[in-house]
Order: sequence, then C-alpha cells, then structure tokens
Amino acid sequence: MELITIKDIAKALNLSTSTVSRALRGSYEINPDTKKLVIEYAEKYNYRPNPIALSLKENKSRSIGVIVPEIDNPFFSQVINGIEAISYNRGYHVVIFQSHESFERESINLKHIASRRVDGLLISLAGETNDVSQLKELHEKGMPIVLFDRVSDEINTHKVISDNFEGAFTATEHLIREGRRRIAHITASPYLSITKERVKGYIAALNKYEIPVDEAMIKYSNYSSENMELIIDELLSETNPPDGILTVSDRLALGCLATLKTKKITIPEQISIVGFTNLKAASMLEPALTTVVQPSLQMGQRSAELLLDLIERKTSSIPTTYQTFKLYTELIIRESSVVG
Repeated sequence: MELITIKDIAKALNLSTSTVSRALRGSYEINPDTKKLVIEYAEKYNYRPNPIALSLKENKSRSIGVIVPEIDNPFFSQVINGIEAISYNRGYHVVIFQSHESFERESINLKHIASRRVDGLLISLAGETNDVSQLKELHEKGMPIVLFDRVSDEINTHKVISDNFEGAFTATEHLIREGRRRIAHITASPYLSITKERVKGYIAALNKYEIPVDEAMIKYSNYSSENMELIIDELLSETNPPDGILTVSDRLALGCLATLKTKKITIPEQISIVGFTNLKAASMLEPALTTVVQPSLQMGQRSAELLLDLIERKTSSIPTTYQTFKLYTELIIRESSVVG
C-alpha cells in the first residue's frame, strides 16, 4: 500500500496542509473537532510521518536515545516495545544502548549520546551507578531526559516507575497470610531505586504483622548463578532458615527456583517463592511462579510520550512542571507460594 502524505489528507478533507500538519502535532490552535477528523483519517489510511523530511524542516534528528541495562532482560524488551510503538507513530527513530549494569559503560553511552544529534534521552540506570553527575550535567545543558523504572531523585525531570513499595508490601503480606514467618528478600544492587523501594515495602509488611526484621534475611544479588548459589547456601545455613522468599525480579526468582531444586528443597512445601515482573515464562514454570505484575509495555509508552512532549515543547517559554508517574502493580497468585 502506498503511504499517504499530508497533502493527500488536506485534499481529501478540504483543509490546508498547514492545518493538517498542526492537527497531527496536536496543536492547541486547531479546533478539537478538526483535530479529531484529521487524526481519524490519518489512522484509517495508515499515515506515517516522514522522519527525514521532518528533521530537515525542524533542524532535529527525529531520533531519541534509550539506555537500558540489558536488552535480553524480557522486562526491558517489553519497555522498548512500548517506546518504539509511540516513537514510530510520532515520526521518531529509536537508538538503543546497553549499560550491562556497568557504570563505566553507561558513562560511555552518555558521552556518545551527547556527541550525536539525538533529540532526547530515556534511561534506566545501571546497577553500579551511584553517581548521576554526568547525566545531570547533560540535562542542565538542555537535553530532554526522562528516567524510567530505575530512577534518581537528584535529577529534576519526569520519571515513570512501578509502585515498588506497594508491590513488595503486598507480596510479603501474601506470604505471611500463607503462614510464612521467616521470609527472606533477595534483591538487586543497593544503589538502585527499585531495591530501596521494594526493601521498604518488604520491611513494612513484616512490621505490620510484628515479625522481627533480620538483616541476615536481606541479600543483595549480582544476578549470576554463582552468586545465587552462595546466597541460597547462606540462607539455608541459618539456624532458622527461611520458609518464604521474595525476589526483586522474576529473573532472580528463576535462579532461586533452579538452585533450590538442586538442593532438593520442595516448593512451596518447604519454601514459598514470589517474584516481581510477571515474565511470560512465569506461568509455565514448575511450579508456576507467584509474582507481582509490572506494566512494562505501559511504562515504555508513557515514558516515550513524556519525552516526546518535552522535545516538542522545548522552545516554549512556559516552564515545565516535572512529575513522577507511578504505575499500578498487581499480585498474581500461582502455585509457588500456596501449599495445598
């Protein structure tokens, strides 16, 4: 099918090309009924902006940078799907970088992004990152930036996160209501916002039910199988070993399940497990994994919308009020945490 142009839409609707162009950009100058008419026609006939033509006209690259810890992490793959869907529909290309949880690689990626003509940046911080001065400097020099999932309070910009505290609280409370009283939490890098928020949720649930918080039950993982083996050995060697485990992600839950099985620990009879993400594989495991749903696709979509709005209003004299958008989480209960 041949793609239609702004001229085609203008001719079909008996409007000027400038009116159509402004309607497609969502300009407040255009009557809402006209805007609706133009957008519906454009969607019906599969109109797509021409990024090259737009970049020449606007002196923009019509591209955005995205830095994620790892593309092969299914959570970030889904986030990227959301980012690309929104960006494509608004005429932007997406350039993806990986930090591989390394502060050094994240820093190199930021330098590369600063040197090339991207119009804005979406970033989820690396596990090793405890200094955001380079990112802060880039933002202060005028680069539109939106942080998602793993964020920093040191940068005054839009942020899109899951309700990590509530998700961890609900998951821990579920384990308690299932009769578990010795609950471990295997989490990620202590620098990460998701780690801090989920640990707080876990502790709050223990406090609610007057269960003592034991620091020996909070373990920080680097995601390697060797590290998981060490963590499980430490937990099982406790005088009072855990009867429940909450992990900071489904990826860690997978490693936890595999390690416990090699040690002949039955799940959930001896130890119940709850993850956090709801990967597609979660329901197919044996036993199926109880987990907290993180709306990854919606996170990508919302982050992209916020960034593109920042880019397109960059010349506005009205100051931007930055917000943190917290996405709802939900506990999906499956066999890994329920006995009988």
